[in-house]
Amino acid sequence: MSRASQVVAAVVAVAFGSVPYLAAGQTKLVAPVHGEAKIEITKPATKAVGKEVVTTILVKNVDKAPIAGFKVEEYWYDKGGNALGGGNYRHPRPLQPGEIITVTLKTPRTSNLDRNQVGFGHAYGPIKKTVVPKLVPPKPTT
Repeated sequence: MSRASQVVAAVVAVAFGSVPYLAAGQTKLVAPVHGEAKIEITKPATKAVGKEVVTTILVKNVDKAPIAGFKVEEYWYDKGGNALGGGNYRHPRPLQPGEIITVTLKTPRTSNLDRNQVGFGHAYGPIKKTVVPKLVPPKPTT
């Protein structure tokens, strides 16, 4: 077999041999939610950890489409109702339908912190949240 025919045979083998891998690796792009998106959340759990106040919330996308630009913002207030700052979280990729994530918000701890408020949003509109008693948290990746 000549060198040219070996190269052609190798190219054909690679091209046809990788077709199943290419077909299996293709993902279908789905348009994200435009307008109001629906999520379920657990009641925010807030605790003091060292020099920070940490708030943890489980969030589940119950909409039929991904939620792009998902963000969570926490605001803290003192007893007089004055804003003291807070933490924020932005999900790095679209939140897929049925996906459950753990959102952790950290705020520097001070003696003035009295109450907090958590807000949700996304790139294309508001979020309608429903508080549920329990969500099964995702297993940590190791």
